[in-house]
Amino acid sequence: MSDTQVFRIWIKAPAEKIWQAITDPEWTAKYAYSAPQFYELKKGGRFHSTATEEMKSYAAAGGFELPEIILDGEVLEAEPPRRLVQTWRMLMDPTTAAEPFTTLTYEIEEAGAGVQRVTITHDTPGAPATAAMVRGNTEAGADGGGGWAWVLSDLKSLLETGKIMTEA
Repeated sequence: MSDTQVFRIWIKAPAEKIWQAITDPEWTAKYAYSAPQFYELKKGGRFHSTATEEMKSYAAAGGFELPEIILDGEVLEAEPPRRLVQTWRMLMDPTTAAEPFTTLTYEIEEAGAGVQRVTITHDTPGAPATAAMVRGNTEAGADGGGGWAWVLSDLKSLLETGKIMTEA
């Protein structure tokens, strides 16, 4: 498997709205895995995401405890509303937490007629467990587990319809 994974989707929304949905914790708590993500949008700025109560309850039912911070990293580049590059590490699982930081790049490009092409490139050298996780389980369906493909699809649904994929 390649150490670089690329995920792409087209979203009918302004670039500024997509940027906000990716970088604002009030938005990130609305879609995908619903864990708010926090950014200091400057070179060297902190990135982290916190576990939701639902995540903590699910983990406890499975006999383990989640850390409060489930993702962490550092902002390497922030060019609103077009490009965000950061380091990224999943702390929810001891295997991924022990792996090195990976590099995550978001690119938002005008594709015409009010449509933006959103590309996530995730470089995961030396992090096979992280690579497998972000690739996602395409068989997981609406309960998540779909990695970046799931996140982008849910983001598109929210921005275009006002609802996430699991909402009726």
